[in-house]
Amino acid sequence: MTTAPSEEERKATPGKERTGASSGAAGGDSGNGLTRAYLFAQRAARALVRGVQTNWRRSLHLRVISTTLVLSLLVMAGVGYVLLSQVRSGLLEAKINTAVNDHRAGLNYALAELQENEVGDRDRLLYNITSELTSRSGDTGLYGVVILPSVGDETGWATGDEESVPQRLVDRIRQSGSEQQFHTYTRIDMEGTTVPALVVGAELTHAYELYYIFPLQNEQEILDLVQNTVALVATLLVILLGLIAFVVTRLVVSPVRSAAQSAERLAAGDLTERMTVQGEDDLARLAMSFNDMAGNLQEKIQELEELSKLQRQFVSDVSHELRTPLATIRMAGDLLFDDREELEATNRRSVELLQSQVERFEELLSDLLEISRHDAGAATLGTESSDIRDSVMQAVGDAEQIAEKRGIKVILRLPAEPCTAEFDTRRINRILRNLVVNAIEHSDGKDVVVTAAGDRDSIAVAVRDFGVGLKEGEEHLCFDRFWRADYSRVRTTGGTGLGLPIAKEDAQLHGGWLQAWGMPGQGSQFRLSLPRTSGAELRGSPLPLVPPEIALARNFPSYTEEEESDTDGSASEQNDTERSVRTGDDGEEEIG
Repeated sequence: MTTAPSEEERKATPGKERTGASSGAAGGDSGNGLTRAYLFAQRAARALVRGVQTNWRRSLHLRVISTTLVLSLLVMAGVGYVLLSQVRSGLLEAKINTAVNDHRAGLNYALAELQENEVGDRDRLLYNITSELTSRSGDTGLYGVVILPSVGDETGWATGDEESVPQRLVDRIRQSGSEQQFHTYTRIDMEGTTVPALVVGAELTHAYELYYIFPLQNEQEILDLVQNTVALVATLLVILLGLIAFVVTRLVVSPVRSAAQSAERLAAGDLTERMTVQGEDDLARLAMSFNDMAGNLQEKIQELEELSKLQRQFVSDVSHELRTPLATIRMAGDLLFDDREELEATNRRSVELLQSQVERFEELLSDLLEISRHDAGAATLGTESSDIRDSVMQAVGDAEQIAEKRGIKVILRLPAEPCTAEFDTRRINRILRNLVVNAIEHSDGKDVVVTAAGDRDSIAVAVRDFGVGLKEGEEHLCFDRFWRADYSRVRTTGGTGLGLPIAKEDAQLHGGWLQAWGMPGQGSQFRLSLPRTSGAELRGSPLPLVPPEIALARNFPSYTEEEESDTDGSASEQNDTERSVRTGDDGEEEIG
């Protein structure tokens, strides 16, 4: 067990503690510096790789030139290898033939000398033979002569290094036991430099062997010269091919880039953009076709703009012109409606129908005027800082009578804190009123839930019903003008078919979203999302588009039938005990 140092010991060794602390800090700083350097190098390498990949994907010019250079390198490497192999084989083959012939001539001369002087001084004879054969160096250049004894009591002679003769060649000649010539390659020392050499040997007599050593220095120099020449020519050819590829690719890519830029400007709305036509080749035909397409597109768009302008003007004029006779009809209808109690039952019903249809006609004219303003780009915003909860309460209050007639409860789930944003109160109230009325219309007698929420950058309102729902794809079609999910369904609220399209335009005018979700038999949900600050970009919504219970049902098993029946029973009991308006601790309200 280790005991802690006493106070006196700590006081006696303060320097050591400081030294250890400073060395640890220095080691930590060094380690952190290496880590930062490693991370910096890693990020730089990744950035370089991403840059290369991005340029490779985006630049046709780079891909063509790089591919040309790589293929050229491969072709030149293959051609150079074949060429050098052929040159090397030719040089060695010529050298071997000449060397074998020289060796055969020297072998015959040595045999003749040995036969003529069998009784003379053998060492003196071998010396003379060796000297004579060495002095015969002719077409093949300098070579060394080595006479090695085959038996142990004899001595040999050499004008070069005896160690230059490979042992494998000596063993092969002695094993053959004939006058057949053999050759092999080795390396010898010449003037302090190791150079390749060719060694040719054969049996001279039963006691001696004759070897010729041919240095291959000249052949190596020739081969190096050819190799350097091939490498230089290949490099120049690759560079030349790269320049040719650059020029040719530029001739092709430049018009294509020009066409792409013209197409981008045309797609951006510049209908006067045209390409420059040069020559009569394929690129020129491409430019002419592009110009013809742009011209036809400009004409068609201008025609459509004129038609759209005439259509908007017609709708606006008709709407304005109908206001005067409609006002007259409304005045007469109001007089009749006020005196309806004095009329007979049949006439009273006709007056009531007249009054409702006149009101619907007024709504239709108002919607037509509003949608024509959006189409003409004349719709403006009068933004002010408001609480979205007030707009929700007003929209639900406007739809309260419709909900009471159908026996539907509208459940409010509002935040306890103020949820303010900058928006046009009139337009947002109209959006929410339309969403609530539509939810009541399609809820099939079930409750409607209105939820509001907000975060740092945005606010949102979701209107949920549990009615027939929407089929796949109808979440986009529902915002089309005069679209109906089921044409056999009877309208009870007298809608004009322009409510959701106008709501969509109002939401987009605020820089917000109006989105729909639906599932057959599970109801639908419409979500309005707005930025808190007018003109800010909307990046997200504080409420999910898909209801949470649907999202959870996708990830977890569904309830059993018994559990569902229990849930339905408890829900019905709860509905029986609820009052028309109730506010709980969590800020949830119900309006029935």
